[in-house]
Amino acid sequence: MRKYGIKICALILLSSLLILAGGLVARATAGESIRIQDATGRFVEVRLPVKKLVVLTSDALEVIRALKAEDLVVGINTGIAKEPLFWPGLKDKPAVGSWRGPNYELIVELNPDIVIGYARHPGQDMEKKLVPLGITVIRLDFYKMRSMVKEIEILGRILGKEQEARQLICWYQEKLNLVERESMPLRNRPDVYVESYSKYHTAGPGSGGHEMCVLAGGHNIASNFSIPYPEITPEWVLAKNPQVIIKATAFGNCYAMIDPDPLKSVRDKIMACPAWDNIRAVRDGKVYVLSSDIWTGPRAIIGISYMAKWFHPEVFNFLDPEKLHREYLEKFQGIKYQGVYVYP
Repeated sequence: MRKYGIKICALILLSSLLILAGGLVARATAGESIRIQDATGRFVEVRLPVKKLVVLTSDALEVIRALKAEDLVVGINTGIAKEPLFWPGLKDKPAVGSWRGPNYELIVELNPDIVIGYARHPGQDMEKKLVPLGITVIRLDFYKMRSMVKEIEILGRILGKEQEARQLICWYQEKLNLVERESMPLRNRPDVYVESYSKYHTAGPGSGGHEMCVLAGGHNIASNFSIPYPEITPEWVLAKNPQVIIKATAFGNCYAMIDPDPLKSVRDKIMACPAWDNIRAVRDGKVYVLSSDIWTGPRAIIGISYMAKWFHPEVFNFLDPEKLHREYLEKFQGIKYQGVYVYP
């Protein structure tokens, strides 16, 4: 297994060198610009070196810390201060509003080189308000496994942290390939109802939750929807009769949680839904609650590992999601492992 991981890392490094040799990715010297393609598909000119960042999303902030570039951050979203144990070195940075609705006046006062947000949020007002003032807007998601590697590579180039980006990419690819190698050939995939944070909102194609379910070897019963987060009814779930239910929760600050009762309460409510005792997942006790910390985002591989063990315990008995989580936090985030993230 160790040789397999080394081979993956070698292939990643080789491909990076080939790209560099071909001139498709040019490292810029100070005062020069590079051209990147962000999560919206648009091309953005970035002036180097980048000295000041405002980061609106915790996902991007987590990757920035993994790349050892947190000293460049001058502004964060208001939610970061609510998790002081997880963000010890960043919690006291100036807050500029939420990830969805930032305060542009506060951002301008900080005079960053770049502001990083999600592809869909905030709206296009961000470009209209900031770009004319010389502030570059870059949209990177970091919540879909299929685009994670590309986005880490882009951020590494922007921040001059290519080596750190390659190390993180190598780690992700090695862990994901261990799961994919076993899940891809599986034919007996359980029917799974994936419920997002809001009640009776499922995860359809285009969502990180759908991607995680498929990668873990499950069949998402919402796979025929045409939108990422469709609203459904309890009767629809009952009619689909899934074998497994996965519920994502957004309690926040699960890193500080020592008691699983909040997650257990969520599960108990699902198990008690009227008539749901006729659903196979409820009848067999295969209802699982997953914290947003390891749901989508940079730690999605950990959530995928839990899901793979729940879907196919006999196939993925070699996986240890808690050990994987510990390794990630200590190696890339510089903090110890603690908290409660799944139930049961």
